[in-house]
Amino acid sequence: MADQSFQPTLSQLRAFVAVAEHRHFGTAAARLKVSQPTLSQALASLEQGLGVQLVERSTRKVLMTTAGSQLLDRARATLEAADGFTVAASGLGGGLSGPLRLGLIPTVAPYVLPALLPALRREYPALEPFIVEDRTERLLASLRSGAIEAAVLALPTEESGVVDLPLYSEDFVLIVPSGHPLDGRTDLTLSALVDQPILLLDEGHCLRDQTLDLCRSVDAVPAAGDTRATSLATVVQCVAGGLGVTLVPRSAVAVETAKGNLGVAEFADPKPGRTMGLVYRASSARAEEYGAIAASISSVGAGLHA
Repeated sequence: MADQSFQPTLSQLRAFVAVAEHRHFGTAAARLKVSQPTLSQALASLEQGLGVQLVERSTRKVLMTTAGSQLLDRARATLEAADGFTVAASGLGGGLSGPLRLGLIPTVAPYVLPALLPALRREYPALEPFIVEDRTERLLASLRSGAIEAAVLALPTEESGVVDLPLYSEDFVLIVPSGHPLDGRTDLTLSALVDQPILLLDEGHCLRDQTLDLCRSVDAVPAAGDTRATSLATVVQCVAGGLGVTLVPRSAVAVETAKGNLGVAEFADPKPGRTMGLVYRASSARAEEYGAIAASISSVGAGLHA
């Protein structure tokens, strides 16, 4: 039975959450920068104080108990509140500090991070960013569960309980094989997509959904066949190999066309495109901090799609 006077420490809760997220004591200890025996003792002390088993340990895997699953979100909320308290107490005037688990979708991360991470180091040297690249649906699930604090996603998210901070807008560009009849055009209309073999990212990517919406608006049909790709780089290389054409955000053009054998065609106004945003939980106490991070991302994004 639990000791009614027992009060968990933040170290104990961090140990529990880390083990729950990684399902591995060694990985969890490395993330928290503590030894594995220290982590194990913190978790054991928490379980003893609560009078319930939170995880099942074996030599090969870690499983969550029913009690652990029920208490995990409360542990995350407690840690988030504590981190928010620390941030608020610091006044924020001297710069942002502490860990920040930031999610980015795959059609943003490779193009924004090379400029964003150095910018964050310069502007907020005490900030400790942890990067999670994943698809929109999974990032939103991680945001809801507390596994990440914020995410860079295409807006609108249509998700309840979150705040969307617009970052920047960018247009889509049509990537074609070098020498293609549309190569070099700057006056395309969406009707140019009709009868083109349009290659798509695999299901779950928001860029795939955005491209399909544009195709439907002019009754264009994507390329037939079994070609599938989980990264924009792979789709673009399929274009270079003559398998079709594809739409990419402007921020990706310089990187993805650097290897040659590719052409670029642009749309006339109004150009199709997307708006990127920073999304965080409405219940978070770190709104001011996220606003500062959003300003940094906006500045980087503006430079990439200019």
